[in-house]
Amino acid sequence: MEKLIITAAICGAEVTKENNPSVPYSVDEITREAKSAYDAGASIIHLHVREDDGTPTQNHERFQTCIDAIRSECKDVIIQPSTGGAVGMTDLERLDSCNVTPTPEFATLDCGSLNFGHDDVFVNTRNTIMNFAKFMSDNKIKPELEVFDKGMIDIALSIGKKGLLQAPLHFNFVLGVQMTGTLRDLVFMADSIPTDSTWTASGIGKYANLVTVGAIVMGGHVRVGFEDNIYLKKGVLAKSNGELVTRVVEIADVFNREIATPNEARRILSIR
Repeated sequence: MEKLIITAAICGAEVTKENNPSVPYSVDEITREAKSAYDAGASIIHLHVREDDGTPTQNHERFQTCIDAIRSECKDVIIQPSTGGAVGMTDLERLDSCNVTPTPEFATLDCGSLNFGHDDVFVNTRNTIMNFAKFMSDNKIKPELEVFDKGMIDIALSIGKKGLLQAPLHFNFVLGVQMTGTLRDLVFMADSIPTDSTWTASGIGKYANLVTVGAIVMGGHVRVGFEDNIYLKKGVLAKSNGELVTRVVEIADVFNREIATPNEARRILSIR
């Protein structure tokens, strides 16, 4: 079994300091949280950025400032900009996160529309997905295919057949938003992708621990962080992203999964 790759989604676009005071907004706070996760064992930082007041932004200048600051503290970490942005942003706004120097080696690619809750709908038309895939292919960016249910896997595979995605593919199963996050769900998703693919699993909220254990045992990889879950355990807010990563490392140790370094993660994921 390959070493375990841990991704830290350190802030997201929706969670706020009202939910957990440790959620980072400023450049210094984002750098602090990235370093806490990296020091604990994360090899990938999944990056959204905020204005100082917490407003989500895809502005490439803000991304550049945050990426440079993180690189100063975490030299070899893989930084994965989000192209999801926030609900309501245009495609061009969302892609601006990748207009940084050097060009990102890894970025997210959402593979379908979904209901986030209440009246929030995250729209990803088939044309949007294909355009994002072409942009990443043209710029030699490895896409992480964000799939929230089985239908999104099928969309990704159909786009791959058009030559817009290169094997081996890498998926992130985001469970607990549009689809529940039971072990049955995780097994179903893992069994639905090509055998040469790699995958990460993200358990949202109450599904975080179960999905983490399932992914570790099944040979997948794990994403944690304030974007997905703000609690260390029921009723106890995590003080940092590093605490959430540390818990994954402790669980992995029980099952004898070693933790991948950033360069080992690059090899496992076939990142340039």
